[in-house]
Amino acid sequence: MKTDLKIAPSLLSADFGNLERELAKVNQSGADWLHLDIMDGVFVPNISFGFPVLKYVAKLSEKPLDVHLMIVQPEKFIHEVKDLGAMMMNVHYEACVHLHRVVQQVKDAGMKAGVTLNPATPVSVLEDIIGDVDMVLLMSVNPGFGGQKFIEHTIDKVRALRQLINRTGSGALIEVDGGVNLDTGARLAEAGADVLVTGSTVFKAPDFSEMVRLLKQVGG
Repeated sequence: MKTDLKIAPSLLSADFGNLERELAKVNQSGADWLHLDIMDGVFVPNISFGFPVLKYVAKLSEKPLDVHLMIVQPEKFIHEVKDLGAMMMNVHYEACVHLHRVVQQVKDAGMKAGVTLNPATPVSVLEDIIGDVDMVLLMSVNPGFGGQKFIEHTIDKVRALRQLINRTGSGALIEVDGGVNLDTGARLAEAGADVLVTGSTVFKAPDFSEMVRLLKQVGG
């Protein structure tokens, strides 16, 4: 169990017709980070939002920005992400031919480096990079759309990743994104997750702050 479980609401589930109001709800809650999914319609079958919108979000957000690039050649946008004031930049293992280089470039830019794995990618591919990354994001749905059903095998992947981190002495956090609610969140925390990304569970809740509080409690 994680007694210091972090919650990162995903802006993808917000009401974009009332973005300022939605960001105010995040700011006023006990959420730890704000998770931003950038999609290009190439790496994933959808397009989300670009940097003109994100610059506005960055000005309004009082939470550290956890930026998840679901795009091809994410290294092209390191400086744009840095300019947002991002705390964490997540790149997909599957999108980076030279992953070690990209991780170092992200760190050289002054951000923490996260590596994301799709549901079908085993954690064993991180054996040679786990000591260099600050966080691993496990997708518990197929990336590209919100509201999908949680993939149960993710629980086993969290356990396997926790074992890899412990065995290598890595300080990497484990983040999980997709289908996170009170039930799946509790099981992910039990398996060893440190950060839960949650979308509709918080943004569609009657009381945003109360749902964040309940999610944080599932960690212990």
